[in-house]
Amino acid sequence: MINLIPTSNTKPVKPAEQNINDVSRISQGTAIHGDLTSPTDIRVDGQVDGSLFSEGKVVVGESARLSGKLFGTTIDFRGKMDGDVFVSDTLSLKSSSTVNGNIHVRRIQVEMGAQINGSFKMITEQEYNQLVNTMVKRPAPAPAPAPVKSPGRPPKVAPAPKTIPVIEIEE
Repeated sequence: MINLIPTSNTKPVKPAEQNINDVSRISQGTAIHGDLTSPTDIRVDGQVDGSLFSEGKVVVGESARLSGKLFGTTIDFRGKMDGDVFVSDTLSLKSSSTVNGNIHVRRIQVEMGAQINGSFKMITEQEYNQLVNTMVKRPAPAPAPAPVKSPGRPPKVAPAPKTIPVIEIEE
């Protein structure tokens, strides 16, 4: 006797995940006038005139020129800054860097040759969060998109899972 038993050949689908390696990039020759906020890491090689806030790491290249305020979790700095810097964890000032402003940081590393024209204040992560809440204008979260309905068309239905017959043979 032969019995056909259908089995499902579908695999569970994982929800879309944000790529943790996403990096916003401001290339050399690009100039931004205004405030910039990013939930991802940022690499700056151009010019930013205004506040720059990242919930991740900020890398400021040698050709970068910033004026305003700079906020980040970790910052590797090689360019020029006219304004204040706020870091919740570690600031690394490379030998090519120049900062004309005050630095508020939890930890700092300074290479020989880095120029600092301002004061340092060591802060805790809680103090950083308070400064961000009072100084950074974050955009409101975008509302969820409304479902789109097509007039006169039936809704799309997912296809049934494919089945593979299993053959059992009794002897």
